[in-house]
Amino acid sequence: MRPACFFCLFLSLAAAAPAQQTETVPPTLTVRSTLVLAPVLVKTRGGQVIFKLTADDFLRTDNGVPQNLTLVEDTDSQPLALVIVVETGGAGALHLDDYRQLDAILDALVGGVEHRVALIGFDSAPHLLTPFTPDTAIASRQLANLRKGDSGGAILDGAAFAVEQLRAQPARYRRAVLLLSETIDHGSKITLGHALRLFSDTNTSMYSFAFSSTTTAVSHEASKFKSDEPGPTHGCFSRAGADAEYQGHYGKQVLDCISQLAPPLRLATLAFLAGRNALRTNTCEAVAQLTGGEFFHFHNANDLKPGLIAVSNDVPNYYVLSFRPTSVTPGMHALHVEIRNRPHVLLKSRTEYWMESVTAR
Repeated sequence: MRPACFFCLFLSLAAAAPAQQTETVPPTLTVRSTLVLAPVLVKTRGGQVIFKLTADDFLRTDNGVPQNLTLVEDTDSQPLALVIVVETGGAGALHLDDYRQLDAILDALVGGVEHRVALIGFDSAPHLLTPFTPDTAIASRQLANLRKGDSGGAILDGAAFAVEQLRAQPARYRRAVLLLSETIDHGSKITLGHALRLFSDTNTSMYSFAFSSTTTAVSHEASKFKSDEPGPTHGCFSRAGADAEYQGHYGKQVLDCISQLAPPLRLATLAFLAGRNALRTNTCEAVAQLTGGEFFHFHNANDLKPGLIAVSNDVPNYYVLSFRPTSVTPGMHALHVEIRNRPHVLLKSRTEYWMESVTAR
């Protein structure tokens, strides 16, 4: 069987729990383990999947440090919990007809494994429209008959709500979110830092299909973000500053703050900042990249269906790599992967994860 995984468990428990416990204790990226699992999709520039690679063909770094890798086999047989998250409000109301007649494609997405599918609609707030069910036809019918919401488009709130639903599913299930929305968030109550942490903490991959937000909307939403957002009030990255000498020289303050970090943490911090900045102009694409998923633009159903079919063809062909980090430094860890002696291949893989401190565990 080819190395495969649809939407994989990225971090598993270091010590195996009894079977009866795995049904009640959801897995998470943040605690109890130093075993990291991360899937990688490898393609040629022409879009053909590359098969028959081994663990020795990959170079995976964690905070810039190369790791000893193991290739995990037969992960595609695990059950799947999938949440479909659809923007019904704002500009999303104009695309509700695009989601009709997706029955066969949804069946292809979940494959032939045991599965549960739920549907969430969101406008200014998320709403559970279809609880988890093994019958994809129920979700398909609801998806084909969505009602227009209010003027909001709270993408981050919708995604966070989906992850909370997935947390309640048995631990043996893989977890996935299929997001159908515009590119830019409008009106989420969840903070940006919380959202990035949430996407990093969970074992959920997000596949985003988005139609473009208007230029005016992009400028409006980007103006809400402050360049000092990651830092606490009066902290190192705050404009208030920890030292008076930086008044009027905020750029130098930020560089000095970063230079104070140990080199591995510096890389992770820059990855965090890059993800935060990407969320300003394309929320959906940034989320997909952070979780190792994929991002597709679409204009209508004619674009959407081929994209969904492409995802259903890609996901069974992920290589799943595992490693135990050589450093258990708490905080954000930046991940990077490449293929040895093949610099021109295309790779899709998770770019970061969060590790809690021993005290938090």
